[in-house]
Amino acid sequence: MSLYGVMRSSVSGMSAQSSKLGAVSDNIVNSATVGYKRVETEFRSITMSSGEGSYNSGAIEARSRYAISTAGNLDFTTSVTDLAIEGNGFFIVNDADGTPSLTRAGRFVPDENGDLVNTAGYYLQGYDLENGVPTVVANQMTGMETVNITDMRLATDPTTEGSMKGNLPAGAVANADKTPIPPLPSSGLPGAEFDAKTSMVTYDNLGNEVTVDIYFTKLTDTTGNSTWEVSVFNKADSTDGGFPYAMAGTTPLGTPYTNPLGTTTLTFDNTTGELTGPDAVAFNIPDGTAAVDLSFTGMTQLASDFITVDPKMNGNPPQQVETVEISSDGTLYAIYENGNREARYKIPLANVASPDNLKPMGGEVFRTTSDSGDVMVGFAGESGLGTMRSMAIEGSNVDLATELTNLVVAQRAFSANSKVFQTGSDLLTEVVNLSR
Repeated sequence: MSLYGVMRSSVSGMSAQSSKLGAVSDNIVNSATVGYKRVETEFRSITMSSGEGSYNSGAIEARSRYAISTAGNLDFTTSVTDLAIEGNGFFIVNDADGTPSLTRAGRFVPDENGDLVNTAGYYLQGYDLENGVPTVVANQMTGMETVNITDMRLATDPTTEGSMKGNLPAGAVANADKTPIPPLPSSGLPGAEFDAKTSMVTYDNLGNEVTVDIYFTKLTDTTGNSTWEVSVFNKADSTDGGFPYAMAGTTPLGTPYTNPLGTTTLTFDNTTGELTGPDAVAFNIPDGTAAVDLSFTGMTQLASDFITVDPKMNGNPPQQVETVEISSDGTLYAIYENGNREARYKIPLANVASPDNLKPMGGEVFRTTSDSGDVMVGFAGESGLGTMRSMAIEGSNVDLATELTNLVVAQRAFSANSKVFQTGSDLLTEVVNLSR
């Protein structure tokens, strides 16, 4: 065995242990870094061919491998935009140039533009749901945009349906039994008579408040049943709080009249007082919105005064986004002032066949390699991907006790290799001194 070989072997040993000391140092430094994956140093021996009477020492090579597939512990926070993944998968993020990467570092905060960015400066990517749930390109990180939580428009919901229960007075005199017969509310004529009136608030497409007047008029009263007319008018068209409303045309005789927004006829059983005929009236809010369906299911005709019970109309005026919410499947909801929720983004996850062979880039992001396999994109909870947890972050997967132990072992191994080098050097000095 050559003394030079001994020295070369010990140098390779010191170099390998230096590499391990560097890895341990990085792990310790990043023990509190969100989403950091510890690096493990493995050694591979390099052997030299030897004859029967001598031995040629080889060397050692250090190789680093990141424990990317090993999850860190979850730390819970108070920020809705802090995200963690329970199970397999990575968030898709872009740098400032738009280059996509993978990460488990989910401490996202809005920047000055409202874009969600993590502490390393990478922007969270998601699908905009304005046009519905998109079709995911399973093998490409395309079709996404940066998730923004402040550039959310005001939202309004126009009225489309309502309901009203209550009672119509059974003792009301039918319009057909009056002399002379007065005009009905549906005619819009001045002097129109009715037996009950109420008003309700609706909202048009722009969120404008539109109050409608609802008139109930008993038409006929027979032994078997009674019929009532229901007519709906825009309160803003009323001149003196009642008839006539704004003129929409004239009768053949020149008398002004206004068509109602909607009208229908209700039929009640005079034995039970229950509604048996049509149970709703459809009308259009003046801005041309789709028809509003106002249900009277549960309305009765009994010997009592007119009352309304639990009147309801859906819709709301313009609302600002008060907060956001992110569900376990990655759907980001905008929560408005009135409590309404609207799905705005769908945050996907990505994975590869061999996560430990991803290429680490700085800032706790990774990119695919030929050894890792191609990227596979999907939604949380599907196709083997984990679920998303809001108000939580994944910490480093470094165990300080293990790293400190590795630090001592590497230090001792380095010292031993340096001792071998020193011994080889001393022996080589002895050989040189033989010639003196």
